[in-house]
Amino acid sequence: MQTTTTVIASLLGLSWSASLLAADDFITLASTTSTENSGLFSAIIPVFTEQTGIEVRVVAVGTGQAFEIARRGDADTLLVHDTAGEEQFIAAGYASERLDVMYNDFVIVGPNDDPAGITASERVADALARIAENTSPFASRGDDSGTNRTEQRLWEDAGVAPQGKWYRELGSGMGPTLNTAAGMNAYTFTDRATWVAFQNPQDLALLFEGDDALFNQYGSLLLSEEHYPHLKHDLAAQWHQWLVSEAGQQAIADFTVNDQQLFFPNAE
Repeated sequence: MQTTTTVIASLLGLSWSASLLAADDFITLASTTSTENSGLFSAIIPVFTEQTGIEVRVVAVGTGQAFEIARRGDADTLLVHDTAGEEQFIAAGYASERLDVMYNDFVIVGPNDDPAGITASERVADALARIAENTSPFASRGDDSGTNRTEQRLWEDAGVAPQGKWYRELGSGMGPTLNTAAGMNAYTFTDRATWVAFQNPQDLALLFEGDDALFNQYGSLLLSEEHYPHLKHDLAAQWHQWLVSEAGQQAIADFTVNDQQLFFPNAE
């Protein structure tokens, strides 16, 4: 017959084991600053956790940095927005699968009086060329993020190699870049979600939108089990699949800021 001390010790042991198991039910997600700064994760992660019991701990950085974190094996999964880079990441063997999750678009914001006259532009390449010709101050993230990578491709398409005092590479996330642009009264290139959620526009206004070249696709990546056997692949796969499930896509569609839907599910 067990003594009271033995029973108590056994119960404590079970409780400790359960606590350890619960503490391990989380994944580390490397993702972009736009998904974090917009408030999307604060809206959808609690829904996922309630349905699965899995906690998601977000490391919000630029897409280039997110790739590097995952490459080192320091994240269980990725949600980023550089399709070409994501496909290269898979081709290099670091990830095994990619899914389209959601999309929105990029916009150019700048001084309300629009000194470069970009509102008259029909294409984003023309808008950027006008800014360069006018040498109007332009604040660039300069952080190898998905937004920054797209911006650089668009400058190239416009036939412009941005440089000089008018072009400021900040090396910062989207929120801080918008703050700097507001303080400088400068143009900048941003995802729409972060712009809509931005609380400090000062004299900035949305000046250019609508070009097909501004399409912004987000993808979820499962990391390679062969490369990273230590990661929580089973838990990460549940998040990966939930994002494109009916419940996940509905949670994304339901997220709004100022009555505006900021991300659009790919299942639509």
